This record gives sequence, C-alpha cells and structure tokens, in this order.
Amino acid sequence: MANFSKLPSGKIRASVYVKGVRKTKTFPNDLEAKQWAIDTEHELRGGETIATGKTLSEALLRYAKEVSINKKGERWERIRCEKIAKSELGFMPLSELSPQVINRWIEVQGKTLMPSSINRELNLISSVLEYCRSHWCWIKTNPVKECRRPKNPRGRDRRISEHEITRILAALDYKEGETPLTQRHEVGLAFLLAIETAMRQGEIWSVQWSEVFLTDHYLHLSETKNGTSRDVPLSSRAVELLKLQKEKSGPSGRVFKSNQQSCGQIFRRALTIAGVEGLTFHDTRHEALTRLARKLDVLDLARMVGHRDPRSLMIYYNATATEIAQRLN
Repeated sequence: MANFSKLPSGKIRASVYVKGVRKTKTFPNDLEAKQWAIDTEHELRGGETIATGKTLSEALLRYAKEVSINKKGERWERIRCEKIAKSELGFMPLSELSPQVINRWIEVQGKTLMPSSINRELNLISSVLEYCRSHWCWIKTNPVKECRRPKNPRGRDRRISEHEITRILAALDYKEGETPLTQRHEVGLAFLLAIETAMRQGEIWSVQWSEVFLTDHYLHLSETKNGTSRDVPLSSRAVELLKLQKEKSGPSGRVFKSNQQSCGQIFRRALTIAGVEGLTFHDTRHEALTRLARKLDVLDLARMVGHRDPRSLMIYYNATATEIAQRLN
C-alpha cells in the first residue's frame, strides 16, 4: 500500500508498505513519487501484479463512477464502460492482460465493428488502464500502448445536395420560412440551421436564448466539444431561422426545448422516408464548412467553427473538383 504526503518544503514523501516491509523516499513532484511507489510495490511483491484479483470490469466500472462522471462525454463513456465490462475481456484479471490478449480482442471485434469504433473503445480502455497505473497503482504497465491498432478508414466526405435537403424537409413535413409547429418541424429547422452555421447537433440543442444576439448577428456557445466557449457569427438566413424558432419556443430558456435524443431518432426516420442513404446529422458540418469556405478566409472560418488548428478544417472541407474549377474562371 502506498501513501503520499506533502512536506513543508513542497516535496512529496512517498511511503510503501508491503508484506511487513516499509520503504520511504522523498521526491520533487507527484509524478516521480507515484512512479517510484508503483515500481517499489511491484518489487516488494516479487513481481506480482499490485492489484491481485482485480479485473478489467472492476476498473471500468470504478472509472465510470469516479472519472467519467466529471467529463462532458460522461454518458457515452459510461455506456461504453458498462458494455466492455460485461464482455469476455471485462472478466479478465488485470494481471493477465497483455498486448497479445488485447490483439486477440481486436481481431474478434473486427468481425462486427469498424476500425474507427474499435479504436474508440481502445482509447477508452487505454485511458482506464493508464488511470489504474498512475492513480490507483493497480498495474505497472498499460498493455494497450503496445497492441496493434487497426487502421482507421478515410474520413467522411459526404456532401448534401439541394435535392436531398428538399426531400428531407418534405419527410419532416417542414417548409422553410414557416414557424415550426411540431417537433418534426423543429428538427427540420435545426437541420437548416446546422447547414448555415456548421454548429454540431449538441451545440444547437444546448444554446440558450440569453446567448443569442440576433441584432448583432451572432450567438454565444458557452460550452463546446473541445471545452472552450466561442461566438458563432450568424448569416441573415440563420437569423431568420432563429426568429422563426423564437416564435415557437418563446424568448427564454433553451432555443430548442425538445429532447435531443428523440430528435435524432426523428431525423434518422426522416432519412429513411426520404430515401436518403449514407447520411448523418453530423454531415451538415461537412456541407456547412465547404459552403462557408467560399465566403471566409481560413482563419475566420477556423474561429467560427471552433478549430484551434486551421489544418483540421481539411477533415471537413470537401469541395468537388468542379466547384473548385468554377472559381478559376
């Protein structure tokens, strides 16, 4: 068992007690103290795993309860932790986890999951194991760091045609320019707003009327995916869309008061009704960024959509060769 205390000098004293043997040492910082404690416990136990008997499932569930709960993506992470915890891999003792075991798990998952999905789960497992190593002192090394990760497929380049937009709106029974009366109408308006502003679905459903400044043509997002706030400039069309929504939802509270999850289901059903295949709501960001790139320089565009590195815009910028050629004349 390891204990740490901060001395008046600011240094960290680490103390390890295993099988009747105690060792103590002082370090200039937490990181060095914890690493020494892990190595020393491992040594005093004769090389056996520090958390003998602990399983990956126990680590995942504790991580979800103590760590994930403080994250913006808590819901997704908690669901994933619970899913993996119930799997065959979840019942593995931490002492038996190795790069070879993880590689076999990757091969099995590859039969039903896309490489990108496997890598997302590997990222989560790695985060949990790294926390086990650095905070709980349950393991000495993280086996995920040495496994063979599958190669992610090319990024999406799905564009949305005007014809598809018309069909999707028809499936939602919404006509642009009209005040949305139902939840389906609201989804249609949000769909158009996403194409106009490049805002993510979660950002659209989180914005409050107190953060919308129609006269000054912008809205403020206090919380975004990357953890920072940003102001989103609004075109005249975006302003008109928000004015229509204001007539439905009222001037206070959230702009879109409906449940985001149920609206996502409504949108996916509309795609089926419209006969539009291979499209997700997030593809509106690709379409919006490609359209906005014709109007804004790269720095303004990066600022508008919340990309710290302008190079990352290339993930979403999907202009066709014909569109680029038209600008050459």
